[in-house]
Amino acid sequence: MTEPLLQVDDLVVHYPAGRKRVVHAVDGVSLTVAPGEFVALVGESGCGKTTTAQAIMRMAKVTAGTITYRGRDITTFSQREMRPIRHEMQLIFQDPYESLDPRFRVRDTVIEPLQIHGVTDNREERVRAALERAGLTPAELYIDRYPHELSGGQRQRVSIAASLVLEPTLLLADEPVSMLDVSV
Repeated sequence: MTEPLLQVDDLVVHYPAGRKRVVHAVDGVSLTVAPGEFVALVGESGCGKTTTAQAIMRMAKVTAGTITYRGRDITTFSQREMRPIRHEMQLIFQDPYESLDPRFRVRDTVIEPLQIHGVTDNREERVRAALERAGLTPAELYIDRYPHELSGGQRQRVSIAASLVLEPTLLLADEPVSMLDVSV
């Protein structure tokens, strides 16, 4: 049997909410993701799905539990230690209206992860391929547009392309199709 790609055991995320109050955002979530497997977290609004994804990416502070990626416990990794792992692990944010910089053209948004992770070869080709893989075809129609020139579904596809451009091993998607039309 192959080693799990991701193993989350008893994940807990609590946020302070005043002097004596604590918000229990996530309490005891456990899941395993094998290579090539799709896993969906389903639940009502406010149940902690987004916080779970952010904790796995180490964007939210973990109160308790463990997160193991490719056999390595990353639960207490610093931001510096997470950097190479984030090359392999990407998050598609839920709301492209909030996650896209209005000053960036589509090209700039999708190329940014390549720049952050020091990928220098074939950047333009990778950007176009990611856009087309996300359903923005032909890429030339979208690459020089700003977010305000796109529909909600097109913005979501730009977010998806920005997550796909690094060809991650693990893709966490926070309601990635909420803005896409029914035909998708």
